[in-house]
Formats: sequence, C-alpha cells, structure tokens
Amino acid sequence: MLKPASLFTDGAVLCRRKEIRIFGSASGVPAVTVRLISREGALLGENSAPVEEGRFLVTLPPQEAQTGCRLVFCAGAELAEAEDVAIGEVFLAGGQSNMELELRNADEGPELIRQYQDPLLRFFNVPKIAISGPEHRQANDSTRWQAISPGNGGVNSAVAYFFAAKLRERMPDIPVGIIGCYWGGTSVTCWMDEETLRTDPEGTRYLEDYAALAGGKSMETWLAEEKQFQDTFGAWNLTVEKYKHEHPGVPWNDVIAACGLVPWNPPAGPGSPYRPGGLAETMVREIIPVTVTGVLFYQGEEDTTKTDHYDELFTLLIRTWRTWFREEDLPFLFVQLPMWIDSGAADTFLWPKLRKAQAAVRDAVPGTGMICLLDQGEYGNIHPTAKRPVGERLAELAGAMLYGGGELSPRAEGIRPEGNVLAVLLSAPVEIRKDAAPGLLEIAGADGRYVPAQAELCGGRLLLRADGAERPVHARYAWTDYAAPVSLFGLNGLPLEPFDF
Repeated sequence: MLKPASLFTDGAVLCRRKEIRIFGSASGVPAVTVRLISREGALLGENSAPVEEGRFLVTLPPQEAQTGCRLVFCAGAELAEAEDVAIGEVFLAGGQSNMELELRNADEGPELIRQYQDPLLRFFNVPKIAISGPEHRQANDSTRWQAISPGNGGVNSAVAYFFAAKLRERMPDIPVGIIGCYWGGTSVTCWMDEETLRTDPEGTRYLEDYAALAGGKSMETWLAEEKQFQDTFGAWNLTVEKYKHEHPGVPWNDVIAACGLVPWNPPAGPGSPYRPGGLAETMVREIIPVTVTGVLFYQGEEDTTKTDHYDELFTLLIRTWRTWFREEDLPFLFVQLPMWIDSGAADTFLWPKLRKAQAAVRDAVPGTGMICLLDQGEYGNIHPTAKRPVGERLAELAGAMLYGGGELSPRAEGIRPEGNVLAVLLSAPVEIRKDAAPGLLEIAGADGRYVPAQAELCGGRLLLRADGAERPVHARYAWTDYAAPVSLFGLNGLPLEPFDF
C-alpha cells in the first residue's frame, strides 16, 4: 500500500531553492517513484528510491517559487497524486505555550479570522499526541495543509501567523508554509530523543529526575491520573472562556480572581507529553526529514526553574534538529523570554539567567538569531495575547538573516571602565525613555555589589555611574524577572537587549 506522508498531500507547500525531500510509507513494492509537475504540465523533477522497512525517501532537485504544481507517486501499479502544490518558503514553528497560543485567542485574532484570505499562506499542524499507537497513526495520516481563508485557521499559532503574514507582505509572490510542532508546558528536553539527551550531563539529569518523579508508574495508572487532570483542567478552561466572553478585554488578574488559579498539575508518567524525549518521537519524527527554510522557536519558560545550563541544552537541540533535517547550518530564529512574574510573587532572578543563556546561544552558534521581547511582558500573565509584535519581529529577523535586511534590537557589545564611569558599547544608538521602571541599569565594582546607575548617552555608548560604585567593572540591564516599562530603545523603536557583563 502506497501512502505519502500527509505533508505531501493536496495543498502542500514545498521548500524552494533547496533539495526537496519527499517521504512516506509503502509495502509490497521494491521502490517508489515521485514526479513533480508544473502548472503547465512540465516535468520539474523525477526520482526513485527503494522501500526500506516500509518507508521511502525520494529527493528532487531545487525549484523556484511557483504554484499549481502536482506530485505524482508511483509504486508498482499503485498511483497517488497531490494537487495544488506550491513551492516557496517553509518554516517549522516549534516550542511551548507562547508559540502554541492560537490566533483565535490573540489580540486581533477573532477579527482577522473573519476576514483574512490568502491562498498562498498555508499551515500544517502536527497532531499533538504524546503516545504512539492507532490514535497517533490515524491523526497523523488524516492531517492536511490548510490555506488561510475566512472563518478557518483560528487554531493556528498566532506568532507563526503574524510572522508568515508579514513575510507574505514582503514577498507577495512567494508562497509561505508553516509547519506547527509545539506543545504548551514542555521543556526543551521534550524535543530531543533519549539517546541524544544521554550524550549530555544535563540531558541525563533531566531523564533521571523525571524517572524518579514518575516512580515506575504503569501506563494504566498514568492514564487514570491523566483523565482526572484533564477533567479538572478542562472545566477550568471552560469557566475562563465563559468569563472572558462575558467580560471582553478583562485583565488576567481579574480572570484569576474570578475563576481561580490555573490547576496546572499534570501527572508524570510514561505517556506524559512532558517526559524528556517523548514528543521528539511522537511529533518531530513525523516530519523528518522535510526540507524547511528555517526554524522558529519560542520556548524556555518551563526550564527556568530546572537548569542553570539552558544554553547547553538549547545548543544540543539546534545541533540535533540540524542533523535530523539534514542541513548543518539550518537557520534557527528564536524568541528571548520577555518580562514576567506571577501575581504577588517574589523575584527569583531566574528569568534573566535564562535570557542570558539564550543570548549566549545566539552569540556562539552560527546561523542563529534572536528577537528581544523585553517590552512585551505582562504582569501575572505568562501568556500575553499581543502576538503581532512577536511574529513581526521574527519576520524582521528573517529579513536580516535571509532576505537582505530587517530591523533588529540594539545590543550591548562590551564594557570599558573609564575611572568612576563605565562605558557600555552599543551596536546602535539608543534613546532613554523617562517613564521607565527604576533601577534597571546597575553597575558594580570588583566586589560584585550592584547599585542602580545613572545613564548618559554619548554617541554609540552608554555612560553609567553611581554613588557607591567607585571604579565600576560590571554592568547589567534588566536583571529581573519583571519590571515595566523598560527604558532603553533603539531609534527603530525596538528594545535594547538585556545584558550582564
């Protein structure tokens, strides 16, 4: 039986200007042949590959952007076709809940859903199933690409939608496809396989910690606990949706006050989506090794309390996915965590540590880029609904990395002691906004005791000084879980990245 992967069915978007990899399953035949045919009927590419252990992988030559193509699959006497195939830019959108947040729940989302129309902007959402089996197989076999049209697509990632829509504005003749592969509440370790995790001490620790938490629980026991959790969490979500419908635009703190705290206590066990290595097998493996333009990644919240070595784990993820998707310099565009603290909570100073780790990955790993959201956090709400800035800043980053130009946040590139003044060297000029939260700029002497600093702009430098910090040698900005509003912005309106030297 011939069965192309769902990625290569009607409405598919294939990646332009790279080798095109087509795969699926087949049985009872030695090989599968794939033809790519243009709208005009011209043969764009043809190749065959053997069937090995029930799977096939056919490669086709790179193509330029176009629409109206067909894929024709031949396996012995069996034929399969995919119509309305486009060739353009394809991005994999991954991560946890802020990437997962659906367009219907985002600012502007409901209105956009009613009116948007773009047949060249298409989404393919990998089914969120954490256990292999018949349900998992059926869901993946039935998933299809969906073009943007009025009334549909509300379940798509809001971040990915705003990114793709901005890309379509920039390149109106180029189709854009988004492959959504995300799950709220997941650690970075959920998206790598166990064998890979065991090559790293932190990955091994995550596996061992989770095994201890699960306590050898059977699948049957876990399923019963999971059902109880889902019933409780589902009832809470329905209460929240009803309250938000009755009180449009209500602040998140009021939602919590009316509906109660989020009952977030998913049980650990062998079928949990939060187990290290799990979703790499049940989700990412379903789309390997599709050809993509790049990866969009928004994740890290779950790991703030779990590791001081997020940079190691994130670097391992990038290296792993580049191997799986067969491109050693596959572009990775990711989101630095914004400001956040839970209502009434004390500052843990863990979020700035993770932001620093994310920036370290950007600085150390070639072919990566990061956007800053320091001005987009929301007190008491870890899921801000303003997703347009996130998506559009990712699109600007894509422009800078891939398309010849885009606006980026300014960043601090180093410090230079000048007596009782510490000069911070900037990548671009900034402006100081006076209505900002106090104390975000700090300096320290050799003793490491930080005090709030006064700032003066001098060309491409930020001059910091403070009483009680003679001959300062350290500087940091926004070393806090949450403070708003922030004070430093580039002349392009984007926030200065946080720094710690």
